[in-house]
Amino acid sequence: MVMVIIGGHIDLSVGSVVALSGAVAAVLMKSHGAPFWVGILAAIAVGLVVGAWQGFWVAFVGIPAFITTLAGMLLFRGFTFNVLDNKSLSALPGPYQSIGNGFINGLLGGNGYDVFTLVVFGIAVAGYAYSAFRSRRARIAYKQPVPALWLFITQLVVVAAVVMWFAWQLANWKGLPIVLIILAALVLIYSAVTSNTVFGRHIYAIGGNLTAATLSGVKVKWVNFGIMLNMGFLAGVAGVLFSARMNGAQPGAGNMFELDAIAASFIGGAAVTGGVGRVTGAIVGGLIMATMSNGMSLMGVGQPTQQIVKGLVLLLAVAFDVYNKRRAGTR
Repeated sequence: MVMVIIGGHIDLSVGSVVALSGAVAAVLMKSHGAPFWVGILAAIAVGLVVGAWQGFWVAFVGIPAFITTLAGMLLFRGFTFNVLDNKSLSALPGPYQSIGNGFINGLLGGNGYDVFTLVVFGIAVAGYAYSAFRSRRARIAYKQPVPALWLFITQLVVVAAVVMWFAWQLANWKGLPIVLIILAALVLIYSAVTSNTVFGRHIYAIGGNLTAATLSGVKVKWVNFGIMLNMGFLAGVAGVLFSARMNGAQPGAGNMFELDAIAASFIGGAAVTGGVGRVTGAIVGGLIMATMSNGMSLMGVGQPTQQIVKGLVLLLAVAFDVYNKRRAGTR
């Protein structure tokens, strides 16, 4: 979603595509006896077909993404009801369920704890520290302000301590969740795509200034098509993970997912006008949204109140972005 927003678009069909892809996988496995890997490939294929369909209308016909995906939200939800025959399916194959509920434990051994989990998190902490030091050196080279060295090192130590404490809890519980591995891989891949590839830079260029990008030779139509195709692919992946997590497919699955994704992107720093945003920022925004929901649930706050709070947080996040842009424009 953050890539869609950076490109100056919006996608309202995500929840319906998640439901449809999960429904197709469930029907193939439960009603036709297909292996679990066929269900996974079918769900991702559905996502790609949906992405190509919506990309065609957005990129080549010129219909705004808001309208295209609004139509898609209704269209693909209807397809979901047809695929499931307005019924829910449950008790999916064990290997498929493990994608959403499984853990990797004992791969490298350990006396009462999982060594593999600690190694993975240790590598992640080392990578974060290396990236932070490189960023600090670059800022110094360009004579930009940086925190004092002792404060910088203290921050790294605190972050490393918190992360490794969390890793120790996982290692002493069930090990590393498969979902977490998939999430980490996607974050790393898409962070690299948006920061270090021509396609990623073209997305920022289109969202920042469409006219300038067009005059600079950016193939705007194909980039927009790629944005929507990628969105469909990730919605297919989400359909697999969600149906595996819930051990079934329901006609109402994925309801309001698109609004949570949009809110996470804006809270994570994406600009409402496009051209600004980071994948890691969207992840932070998602964690903030999840923490709010979990905290309010533990406090016994009702679902209507939770929706009100989420709506206000989203509105304030966008208002803060608009306010900052106005301040920058008056300087």
